[in-house]
Amino acid sequence: MTSSPEPVVVVGAGPVGLVTAGLLARRGVASVVLERHREPYVLPRAVHLDGEAVRVLQALGLAEAFGRISRAAPGMRLLDAAQEVLVDFPTGARGADGFAEANLFHQPDLEALLRDHVAGSPLIDLRSGWEVVALHGRGPVVVEARDPDGRDHEFRAAAVLGCDGTDSFVRRHIGAPLRDLHFEERWQVVDLRSRVPLPLWGGVHQLCDPARPATLMHVTGDRYRWEFRLGALGQQTAEQESAETSAALHHLLARWVPPQLRPGVEFIRSAAYIFRARVASRWRDGRILLLGDAAHQTPPFIGQGLGAGLRDAANVSWKLAAVLGGADDALLDSYEAERRAHVTTTTRGAVLIGWALTGGQDRAAAVRRVVTTGLGRVPGLPQLAAGAASPRLGRSRLLARANRPGDPVGRTCPQPQVRLDGSGGTADVRIGQLDSLLGDGWALLTRGGTGGAGLTRANVRHLEVEALSTIAGPDLRTWMRRRALRAMLVRPDRIVAAVNGTALRLAAP
Repeated sequence: MTSSPEPVVVVGAGPVGLVTAGLLARRGVASVVLERHREPYVLPRAVHLDGEAVRVLQALGLAEAFGRISRAAPGMRLLDAAQEVLVDFPTGARGADGFAEANLFHQPDLEALLRDHVAGSPLIDLRSGWEVVALHGRGPVVVEARDPDGRDHEFRAAAVLGCDGTDSFVRRHIGAPLRDLHFEERWQVVDLRSRVPLPLWGGVHQLCDPARPATLMHVTGDRYRWEFRLGALGQQTAEQESAETSAALHHLLARWVPPQLRPGVEFIRSAAYIFRARVASRWRDGRILLLGDAAHQTPPFIGQGLGAGLRDAANVSWKLAAVLGGADDALLDSYEAERRAHVTTTTRGAVLIGWALTGGQDRAAAVRRVVTTGLGRVPGLPQLAAGAASPRLGRSRLLARANRPGDPVGRTCPQPQVRLDGSGGTADVRIGQLDSLLGDGWALLTRGGTGGAGLTRANVRHLEVEALSTIAGPDLRTWMRRRALRAMLVRPDRIVAAVNGTALRLAAP
């Protein structure tokens, strides 16, 4: 794809910024990534990605490498104060997106993986210790930045992507205040390593204890995490003031780390954080756009913080590449329209789980009744609570949504592992995950006798699902037949854009 002579400037070299730069490079778009810190942040933050987020890493060719530094978790459990299970939200070892529905990892490992990836790309220029101090214009944008030696530089950017976190300079520049979704609590996060495996179930525990709500999990290898709710904001107690001491930490962890295991425990980090639920009032000013924590912040209770940022990267990267290749800038309007509604829904889901977790034992008892009698029957809620399901995207002109049961438009296309039998003998047989057959662009999937091959444009790959043999995952032929789908148009971000006659019309010359 031909792009603008000016590079895209990505502000922030966390996972969202690095993934965005990588996805742009896949489409031939050069970028300069400016990171104000000189060295990568060495302490763990995010620990969970669902299968859809791992699918974004797959688009960079990193899914297999991520699998080596992560592990699949069996789900999430809400527990009462006595650690009895209130409700169990199991997750599958292989979800509809082709990966485990819940994956735990150590964030510095992921960042090292991403940095190695961008270092190998001639289209990505990563500059650490560079701080953006001013932006001028709406596209092209003049960027003023200060290098590690304090010298000021000015250059033109085709677009600016603000991936610069909760205290985003880019968000302040475009004047986008944060809308409060009414959740704000202070929590103590404790990360440790243990030479001996600790006696924990392999998934995520949410402890609904009125004395001390908590989240706890085995991350990977010898790494574990606990999160404890502290007092009301602004309060200081003797326990909080002494929370950094080993004795205080062992007191907090006494239920799970018995005395005989303490000699093998090393505390990596103990720090207080404020968990918030907020969404920026707008995500775009011309060709200046917000992604990740710069655009939205969520409590961690369903593990969707980083995953939401990777969804942003997948959504905006192909659209921006198309605009820089000559498409109308109005294409970028769909980014906020689609993603803001989506992330607001998942954030409210996190607040719901936080409400269950932090409301005390009376509320835990109420949650037990509600979940087991009502919410447990709501389609998709257990998966949402476990961080595995994704609601459909908000409405935009790029989604031909229909008022019909089971309409997949606005959701990801399932990704089975398949065998494609070509017509030229064994040399044409290919085995792989579906996305490897779809390529990086648009794709039209048809189910028998639709004539799609004669209608598709040169930039739309046509695949007849009757020619696919499913090896693992959902069978596309069955999946489409149950939804009465004859044709399905899939976008570069693997979102279903249209189905049946609409799909064929949009894919036609």
